[in-house]
Order: sequence, then structure tokens, then C-alpha cells
Amino acid sequence: MRSKKFILLIVVLLLLLSQTPFAYRRYKLRRLNAAIQELEPERHETNRTGFTEYKGVVHVHSFLGGHSTGTFADIIAAAQTNQLQFVIMTEHTEKEFDTAAMTLKGVHGGVLFINGNEVSTANGDRLLALPDDVSIVAYPEQFQNWDTPGLDGVEVYNVFTNARRINPVVAFFDVLWSRRSYPDLIFALYLARPDEGLRKWDQGLTRVRLTAVAGNDAHANVGVSLKDSSGKTLFGIQLDPYEVSFRLVRLHVLLEQNKALDATSLLEAVRAGHCFIGFDFLGDTTGFSFEAENGGGRKIQGDEIQLNGETRLRVQSPIPSRIVILKDGSVFSDDSGISDKNVTITERGSYRVEVYLPQLGSLVARQPWIISNPVYAK
Repeated sequence: MRSKKFILLIVVLLLLLSQTPFAYRRYKLRRLNAAIQELEPERHETNRTGFTEYKGVVHVHSFLGGHSTGTFADIIAAAQTNQLQFVIMTEHTEKEFDTAAMTLKGVHGGVLFINGNEVSTANGDRLLALPDDVSIVAYPEQFQNWDTPGLDGVEVYNVFTNARRINPVVAFFDVLWSRRSYPDLIFALYLARPDEGLRKWDQGLTRVRLTAVAGNDAHANVGVSLKDSSGKTLFGIQLDPYEVSFRLVRLHVLLEQNKALDATSLLEAVRAGHCFIGFDFLGDTTGFSFEAENGGGRKIQGDEIQLNGETRLRVQSPIPSRIVILKDGSVFSDDSGISDKNVTITERGSYRVEVYLPQLGSLVARQPWIISNPVYAK
């Protein structure tokens, strides 16, 4: 009898010890959450003029296409909860019916929905095919044919690609420990800078202009559940609900103030590169600005500027941060603890920006908070 109690005690102690790393990881998330809250009083307005900023998500799937059970109602509610202005749907294709035509389109619940598909080419490359013939490279790490005509953009970051590195057992216990208090910050435990996607994009910019976007790749199909014989869920844990997926990373699009938000104007802006990627679960990136100016006028990210006299780049961050300017993929300037950076440029090239928040601590200090599109100096 004593032997059985002893063995039981050992088992309980081992179980408790096995949960120690997850308790510590939850503690790190609590510290990260506190650090994010401390940043809010430092937020300030930037003085971008002439454009209105809209935020939304790209690469979203519903029950159409067979990879998700998520409903339209789920997606609309998640977009409203996140105060998004747009959602770009990219349904998987079916042989017997047009999933792009059947998915969410137009305004629903005050949110603009754009209908598209995720498609595979004959050689296995994946594209996000959107209205007005907008074509975006999906999963650039595996993309082969960069000379494909008609490419408009590249998904330099994809939540699913990032998540594939996660051990599912570790993720399950992280969710058990932290999803109630920090459902979106859990992702900070796995967030990684998309080195390969950015490298492929920078290389591609030497040949053709490609707009950088981020893909939420939202399916709401990861989790475990126990159901009865009628299909009713008795117990379940959803690891990727739309509401959380839509908080992780967003595309912030800039429209000229005289333009109304609709499918045409939004896709025109995306094609032009008038947008930036914000990892908004670390803090709202609204207000970020990247412009170039000289005697010939002022241009925003995505635009071309002629090197005419003194040409200056200006970066404005809504929160003091580390601002890194890259020229043709290599670091051009790197400054920390600032919210406004001005620099003169004299050489042709594509200049883009990455913004970091090292004050949030080691967990995310090396992961970008903002990734801009380039200004092209000619």
C-alpha cells in the first residue's frame, strides 16, 4: 500500500514538474502584457497628410473549399470585434463550383469583404488571386517561378508558415495555461522574423516591384474537441479562432482622402504598395508613416521618387522604437529610442523600413513590429 502511494506521489510530482515550463511561459506573457500597456501613454499622433488609413486582414478561409468549418457569421463577428475595415477572402478552389463567387463580398456588418481564391499553378506555385487581376505570391519560401507575368505582391509573412514550426504538444499546453488571459499574446512565444520571405522579396525587388503583404491564413480549424453521437460539442479547445487570428497581424492600407473605401480603391492601393504590415497584437501600429520628399514633391511607400536635389526619407512611429531603414535589403541606418527619423539619400535603390520594440523585452525584441513597403529612389 505504501509503495502504491509513493508511486502515486512520484507521478503527481512529475506531472507538476512537467508543467513548470508552461507556468514560466505564462509568467513571461504576463510581463509582456504589462510592458505593452506601459507603452500606451507614449503613443502620439503622427502628421501624415493627404491619406486615410484602413486596417484589415488578408488570406482568410471559410467552410468553402473544405479546409475549415468556419462560418460567414464567425468571420463577420471577428472582423467587427477587431474593428477591421476590410477582410480579403482567399477561398480554396473546388472543381464543381466557384468558391470565390460564393464567399463573402461587399459590405457586411460595416466591414468591406473582397472575394478571392488561393490557387495552385500547374507547377505547384501558390497564388492569392484577387479581383481586378491582382495576383499575390503565397508562401514565397516554396515559390519557384518569380518571372511569372502579372505578379503584384508577395506574402512576406504568413501565420501558418510561422505556426508550422510549433510543437503541437507545447502549443496545446501553452493554450491551456494562457488562452484565458492572453489568447493573442500566446503567439509571441513562437513569433519569428520571416527572414526567408523578406530575402526572397528583397531579391525580387531588383527585377520587379512587388507589394509586401502579410497573410493571416485564418482557417479556425486547429484544436481538439469531444462530441456526442449527435455532433454536439461536449468539450473543445480552439487554438486559432478568427477573433484571435485577426489580431495577430494586419495590413494597413493608405487611401487618398478623396477616395472612398471600396474593392477597387483598396486593391489599387495594395497594388501600388500604399500599405504596411503591422503586428498589432504587440500594439496598434496605426499612424506609422514612411515618406520621401524633395523639391519635386512628397511620395509615400510604394511610390517612386526622382533623386532631384536633396532627397530625404522620413519615418514616423506612433511609439518610440527602434527604426531600421534598409536599402536593397541591407541595413542603411539603425536607431533606437526614437519616433521620428530623417535621413538624406543620394543613391538609387529601394528603401524600406522595419520597426522594432526592444522595450517589450527579449521575447519579442528581435521580431519586427512594422514592415513597410519601399520607396523607390531613381
